[in-house]
Amino acid sequence: MDYLKNVVPSQLIAERGSTLVIINPGSANIKIGLATQDAPLIIPHCIARRTVGANTPPRKNVIDQTLNSQVTTAQHVERERAYDTIASFLKIPFLGEEVANAYSRKMARLDGPNIQSGKKESAFSWTDVLEKKTGSSSTLKASTSNDVTQQSSDLNKDVDPKDAASVSESKYKEIIFGEESLRIPQSEPYCLRRPIRRGHFNVSPHYSSQQVLEDMHALWEWILTEKLCIPRSGRVMYSAMLIVPETFDSREIKELLSLILGDLCFGVAVVQQEALATVFGNGLSTACVVNIGSQVTSVICIEDGVTLPATGITLSYGGEDITRCLLWTQRHHQTWPPIRTDPLAKPIDLLMLNRLKESYCQIKEGETDAVAVVHSYEDSMPAGAHKTRLTALNVPPMGLFYPKLLVPEVYPPPPRKWFHDYEDMLEDSFQMEFPRRSDVTDLYPGFNPGVPMWESYPAFVNKPKKEEKIGLAEAITKSIMLTGRIELQRKLFCSIQLGGGVSLTNGLVAAVEDRVLHAIPPNEAIDMVEVLQSRNNPIYVSWKGGVILGILECNRDAWIHREDWIRGGLYVGTNRKYRESYYIQAQPMCYINS
Repeated sequence: MDYLKNVVPSQLIAERGSTLVIINPGSANIKIGLATQDAPLIIPHCIARRTVGANTPPRKNVIDQTLNSQVTTAQHVERERAYDTIASFLKIPFLGEEVANAYSRKMARLDGPNIQSGKKESAFSWTDVLEKKTGSSSTLKASTSNDVTQQSSDLNKDVDPKDAASVSESKYKEIIFGEESLRIPQSEPYCLRRPIRRGHFNVSPHYSSQQVLEDMHALWEWILTEKLCIPRSGRVMYSAMLIVPETFDSREIKELLSLILGDLCFGVAVVQQEALATVFGNGLSTACVVNIGSQVTSVICIEDGVTLPATGITLSYGGEDITRCLLWTQRHHQTWPPIRTDPLAKPIDLLMLNRLKESYCQIKEGETDAVAVVHSYEDSMPAGAHKTRLTALNVPPMGLFYPKLLVPEVYPPPPRKWFHDYEDMLEDSFQMEFPRRSDVTDLYPGFNPGVPMWESYPAFVNKPKKEEKIGLAEAITKSIMLTGRIELQRKLFCSIQLGGGVSLTNGLVAAVEDRVLHAIPPNEAIDMVEVLQSRNNPIYVSWKGGVILGILECNRDAWIHREDWIRGGLYVGTNRKYRESYYIQAQPMCYINS
C-alpha cells in the first residue's frame, strides 16, 4: 500500500498495463486496446462473409441479417407531430410551411468539436474485395486497400494481355472486418453481419446464437492479432478487462467470458459495468451516468462507487437514429440532392450521414442551415459530390427529448426466448439458495457463495429489464428520483455525466440541464441541475475507466482464471459451451459480486 501511495500513475500503468487488454463492446463499435495506450482502437462491430459457394449463386448486395426498414403510417404521423412540436420550441418553420425566400436564411458552417479539418467532406472509397495470389498459394488478408476507386476504374478498361494472368488469379476475400465491411459494393457477394444490436446479441431466426459468437470470435481475433499484435500463442500471459453495457444480461456476459477465456485464450479476465467504469474514468464516486450510444441510451445512478440497480433505465434509441432523422428532415424540406441514399441498405451511406451529423448538427434556437458536400455512392463507381444547403440541423438532436421523431424500431426485436430466463447483472442473484455440486470446493478452495454449477441448475422466472419509451430528460429525472433520498437526489442532479459520441453535440449540455430542471416534479425541493464536464473524451471515457480499474489492487478476488473457468463450465475438447447454456447467472455473478 505504501508503494501505491508513492508511485506515479503513469509508472503504475506502464508496469501493470503492458499485458492488460481493455475490451468495451457496443452495438455499433468495439473499443479495445492495451492499458498502456492513450486511446483505444474504435472499430465498427461488424463483419462481412463471402456468400458464394461451389453450388451457391452469387448474391447481388450486402445483406444485413436483420434488416427491416418498414415504418408504419402511425409512426410517420407521430414523427411529423414531434417535428412540429420541436419547430415551435426552436422557432423554426413547421414541416409543411413554405418559406418565401429560402435563400435569405442565415448561412454558416457549424463545425463540431470532434471533426478534423480538411477531412469532414472527403468521400469514402469502396473496399477492395479481391486478394492476389502469390505463386501457388494465397494468403488471406483481413485488411483491405483504401485506394480501390482507381482499381475499380482500371478493371473496366481494356486489360493488357501481360496482366491478364495476374487478374485471373485474383480471388475474393472470405472475410472482411470493421469499417471495410461497411464499404463493400452491393454487387459483391457478401453478407454483412452485426453481432450486437440495440444492446443485445443480434439473435434472430436468420442469425443464430452460434453464428453471432463465431462472428464475434473472428472479429476479436483479427483485432488482437492484426491490430494489437498479440499472438494467440502468447495470449495466456495477458489479462482482459471486459467493460459490459448495462443492457447485457447474464447469459450474454457468460458467453463473452467463455469467448475471452476459452476461444481467445486469455489467462485471466474480469467483468466491470460500463457506468461504473465511466465514473472511474472521470475521477468521480457519485454521479448519474447517461451513456448515449449508437443504438441504445442507458441511464443509471452510482453512489460512492456502487451502482444502484433500481435506477437503471434503458432507452431504445441513440446516435444512429439521429443520423437517419437528419436524412428524413432534409428530404421533407426538399434540400437533399436527387440521389439514392439508403442508410439501411447501403451502410456506406450511414458512414456519410454520420459524418454530416457530427459536423453540422447542434442544438440552438432559430433557423440553423449550412452548406455541405453530400456524396452519392452507386455500385462500384467513384463517389459523386453534390454541394447542397442543409436546413433544420437543430431538429435531429432534439429527438433525444422527443423519441417519436426518431422512429427507432427499424429492426425487428430479438426472439424473447433468448432473454426471458435471465437475471439482471446488477441484481444480487448470488445470494439466492441453490443446490451445489460436490466438487465446487475442490475447484474453488475456501469459496462458498451459495451458487451451483450447471448440471443441477433450477429454472425460475425473472422480471424483464426496464426499457422505457420516454425522452432523455424524463429518463434522467426518473432515474434520480428512484433513489428515494433527497440529499442524494440533490447531489445526483448536480452530478450528471454524459458519455458517448452524441454527448459532443453543441448545445446538448445546456438542453439537458434546462429540460431536466423542468422535468423535476414541482413539489420537490430541488432547484439546480448541472452536467459535469468529462475529464476524458466522452467517446471512450468508460474504456479509460477500465484502465484505472484494471491496474488497481482492489477487486483482485474478482478476476477469473482461465483454468477455473474451463474446469467450472466448459466441456474440454468440444465446441459446446455449458450444457445448460440458458441458465448462466451463477459463475459470472459470483465473481462480479464477490
